[in-house]
Amino acid sequence: MTNNTLLRNGFLALLTGLLLSCGGGGGGGVGVGGVGGSGVGGAAFGSADSIPSGASDGQGSSGSSAPGSSTTAANGNDGSGVGSGGTGVSTADAAGIGAVDGAGSIIVSGLRYNTDTAVVKVEDASALQLGMSVKVTGPVDADFTSGIARQVDSAADIRGALSSVDLAQGSFVILGTTVTTDPATVWADSNGLAAIPPGATLQVWGLPAAPGVLRATRVEQRGPSAPILTGTVQNLDATRRTFTLGGAVVDYSAATLTGSLDGRPLADGTLVRVRAAVAQPGPLRATLVQWWYPVPIANATPVQLAGIVTNYAGLASLQVLGTPVDASSAKVTGGPAGSIGNGVKVEVAGLISDGILKATKLKIRHVPGTGGPASFTLIGNIGDFTSASSFRVRGQPVNAGGPGVVFVNGTVANLGNGVRVNIEGEQVVDGVLTATRVSFE
Repeated sequence: MTNNTLLRNGFLALLTGLLLSCGGGGGGGVGVGGVGGSGVGGAAFGSADSIPSGASDGQGSSGSSAPGSSTTAANGNDGSGVGSGGTGVSTADAAGIGAVDGAGSIIVSGLRYNTDTAVVKVEDASALQLGMSVKVTGPVDADFTSGIARQVDSAADIRGALSSVDLAQGSFVILGTTVTTDPATVWADSNGLAAIPPGATLQVWGLPAAPGVLRATRVEQRGPSAPILTGTVQNLDATRRTFTLGGAVVDYSAATLTGSLDGRPLADGTLVRVRAAVAQPGPLRATLVQWWYPVPIANATPVQLAGIVTNYAGLASLQVLGTPVDASSAKVTGGPAGSIGNGVKVEVAGLISDGILKATKLKIRHVPGTGGPASFTLIGNIGDFTSASSFRVRGQPVNAGGPGVVFVNGTVANLGNGVRVNIEGEQVVDGVLTATRVSFE
């Protein structure tokens, strides 16, 4: 080995060590408040442990560059929507796609990311909130439990007026797409689907399932707004420049196409997010067609996905978010492997090999008809404390005053402003996380 090679390798090792050393610290994090101007309650992630009494919109210093969007370069406690947390990262850049299920700094599908230096781009809201769909890019550890986010992207997946509701099935239809719900769906400003007025305009974040179906991870009410529709391209007509998403025909003749990672053209089976200026009778006239959180296909890329199983033909052949998955060698948790099939909500993680995600981990999150382990996590200091039933962690409203709450390393009497806790809960209703477990740190 030449001296130049030795020097180069040593320099690269030094850079890697410096990068990984940035994962320490725990003072910052994600805070939650309402979205200003939208009439939405619930969570808007900021870097402070709580939003002071009197703060009205939770926008912090999101640096919004356009209406309904914000782009932030995180750096410590600058109010950018991110904070700190140790990681111990050891692998190359990975892609994590799912819904935000925790704060401290940001937790996606159980993987906790340090976001101190991340570039965060949020569209359709002022800041990240529980239940929003996201794509996180950055290195993660070999067990897919912690990582360092270099970039976080999030945008709403469906926006439009309700055309029908099925309370028995917990589903509704917007723009020809059936939106399903489960116990992990975050209801930002209502007590659930039954409380939504007929014909209301909803903004939904979710996970694409079978064509024409999306599993909602967050639902909030909106005033009349420009339409958004996400789904799987079908019936593509490149000559007429049309395709269908569920029951909607999309005319993309005047649209900008963006987001393909490898330059592949639009095709049947592509997951896309479509934006239009107005909703009107006839085809949805798209102004923008975005590839929906595209998954890298380079061999050996670490990938973690949360989504609904489709095209199931056994553990060795299934799809999640349109990505082929081989889970034949995966460690299965959250339920028996025999319960996995189409429509089951899962988290899978592993390495890409020849376009297939070779999963080493698979966690079952929800089985239709039987349920599953819905969970949210908040790690930080208590703020705005008035009682066990009303306080905030990372700005997220929490109710820990209900029956059956488990307290670890303390009791309900130890709750108070400034106390550091780890909160676990199963549901967010009317913007409030109902705690099931409180651990004092």
